[in-house]
Formats: sequence, structure tokens, C-alpha cells
Amino acid sequence: MQIRQANIEDLPQLLALYDHARIFMAEHGNPVQWGKNYPPEELVEGDIRNGNQYVGVADERIVATFFYSPMEDPDYQVIEGAWLNEAPYGVVHRITSDGTVKGAASVCLTWAFGQCGNLKIDTHRDNVVMQNMLQKNGFQSCGIIHIQDGAERLAYQKTK
Repeated sequence: MQIRQANIEDLPQLLALYDHARIFMAEHGNPVQWGKNYPPEELVEGDIRNGNQYVGVADERIVATFFYSPMEDPDYQVIEGAWLNEAPYGVVHRITSDGTVKGAASVCLTWAFGQCGNLKIDTHRDNVVMQNMLQKNGFQSCGIIHIQDGAERLAYQKTK
């Protein structure tokens, strides 16, 4: 699987991936995190235009997508717990795959970690699938953060 920046022509496929993810999450005990319409098309389109949306491609087909930025996330400034370090970091958000390539999300995380060597990510308490995947990929639980709408998220970090 190869990772590349998403382009605007990819948008319909990315929205379909996120539709698939919302169904998967609901079927696995996590109907709340992304609800029925997150992420909205405007957010994904903005992430593409800003150069922060990436795709995993296998056999010339998009099988995964995620947001990556080497910039700090304001939601991570306050944590109930402690980050592993205070060094500059990258962030991953909204990672998903279509389920056809085993380990696709892990490949995406490995790529993102390779960009910065200090990576933070968060997930919903009910997203046990993601929590397990993060732990399997060497991320450590650091505590709880609150996103812009006040909802809590479990915070993870991986560092060299």
C-alpha cells in the first residue's frame, strides 16, 4: 500500500470511506463518535485543499484515508494525565479504511510516525477497535483531552 496526498478528485471516494466507517463504528458499539454525518464534506474538502488529507492506495484503488498535520493541535494543550514529552509533534485524525486490505490503518500510522517521530492521536472511549489498534502500533495511553465541543477523548502518543 502506498500513501499519497489526497486530491479533490478523490473526494467522492473519501466520503464513501467515511460512510463505511460510520456504519462499522455503529456496528462495533461506537455509534456516537462520528454520528450520522461526521466528518462533513466541507471539512474533508478543506483538509484536501490544505494538503492535510492523505490516502492509502492498493492496486490503484483508495483503501484508506486520514488527516495528518505536523502542526500542534489546540485540543491537545490541556490533558487530564500527561503527554510522554513536550517536543513538537504531528497529529492524525479521522483515520479509516474500507476493510479490504489487512493492516491498512497501521500502514497509515506508520507513515505518519515516519514523518515526525512524535505522533499524537485521540479516540472515543467507545472506539475499542481503534484503542486496540493504537496499542498494537506502540501508542501509549496518556490521559483524556476535550475536543472543541467539550466531548472527551482518550489521548495517545507514540515517540521515538
